[in-house]
Amino acid sequence: MKKSFTFILLLLISTLSAQTESSKTSAPLSEGSALEEGISPERLNRIDAMLKDAIDAKQIPGAVALIARNGKVVFHNAYGMADEAGNAMDKGAIFRIASQTKAITSTAVMMLWEEGKFRLDDPISKYIPEFENAQVLDSYDESDGSYTTKAAENQITIRHLLTHTSGLGYGVIDGDKRFKEIYNKAGITDLFTTENISIEESVKKLAKLPLHHNPGEKFTYSEGLDVLGYFIEVVSGLPFDEFLRTRIFDPLQMNDTWFYLPEEKHKRLVQVQERKEDKWTKYPVTFYDTDYPVKGAKRFFSGGAGLSSSAKDYATFLQMYLNMGELNGVRILSRTTVQSIMGNQTENKFGEGKKHYGLAFGVVTPEGQDAGGEGSTGTFDWGGYFNTQYFADSKEQIVGILMKQTQGNTGDQTGWKFRQMVFAAVDD
Repeated sequence: MKKSFTFILLLLISTLSAQTESSKTSAPLSEGSALEEGISPERLNRIDAMLKDAIDAKQIPGAVALIARNGKVVFHNAYGMADEAGNAMDKGAIFRIASQTKAITSTAVMMLWEEGKFRLDDPISKYIPEFENAQVLDSYDESDGSYTTKAAENQITIRHLLTHTSGLGYGVIDGDKRFKEIYNKAGITDLFTTENISIEESVKKLAKLPLHHNPGEKFTYSEGLDVLGYFIEVVSGLPFDEFLRTRIFDPLQMNDTWFYLPEEKHKRLVQVQERKEDKWTKYPVTFYDTDYPVKGAKRFFSGGAGLSSSAKDYATFLQMYLNMGELNGVRILSRTTVQSIMGNQTENKFGEGKKHYGLAFGVVTPEGQDAGGEGSTGTFDWGGYFNTQYFADSKEQIVGILMKQTQGNTGDQTGWKFRQMVFAAVDD
């Protein structure tokens, strides 16, 4: 009876907070003609040949590529194999999208911001008190891993966490060896896991550790979006996975996007592979098990790296952004909020002038546009740990997605080639 009451209460909360209908109604993504949407079929054939050549050259074992323009999918193909057994890749394959999760988590944060739940420059300690006494690493002894700290000059804010300027690190993939060791010794869960741990437990451990630098001082890629996953639970009163399901995935009909896949979708999950002695083999268990989306405790909802999705699902999410926050008559974000998300939130702390960082994405600047191959000014993008990538150009109304699942250096050049060739295919 208690479980039934809890479920009804959660359902009521999610219903009361459901996304609003919009006076604007943009159609869901659907198939369209390249010619009618101003894309050259002959130049799409070049992309097709490039991806086939990459598979023949053993740069990648397989891929799914999707291109949409004006809300119409004009290119959606599968290549190569999905696993070491040689099963053919399918267009509906599901991939671990890793850091592509970050934009979805950031979107969820901004949805709650639109409801007046907090200000972006609120200290995170207001909602997660464990962060109240932020400390910066001062000295580190490599012989025994001991360290000293000094008090941070200011507190970490929600904006800092969204923009990777909080000073937090990223453990096992951190660029600073000291932080790899500090995070490992403290038992921080990085990225993804099959272990029985919650984001609340991991985030509260993380709050006790030193920062790279004072909050707001620099751009340091971090676990800030994992912190915000737990923050969403605190502010919304819903488990993080339930919030994403009821507030984003169900309204947008993103039925293939999950932290942990339902059993009927397990066979669609692409295997992570590495190339060994000219053969593609399943990537072994290292500090994580690549089968995390389908096995283990299934409790760790990583806001920075935990989701799996399909090319069509993620294209749907990006199309919502190209429509300035709306899709199929459902308003996820206001146009004014999208404008802030795309704005330069990090000044000159990110990149070398070709991009700035907003509240969810890397964003191409005029210098980046003029350098070539990146898209128009305002094109937004990111990628994932297992070799996935996306970009969306609001001026040209183009979405590009290339999904792969590999580890290790294989000489893969499909990423930059795909993006460059997509924009070269514009023919209107």
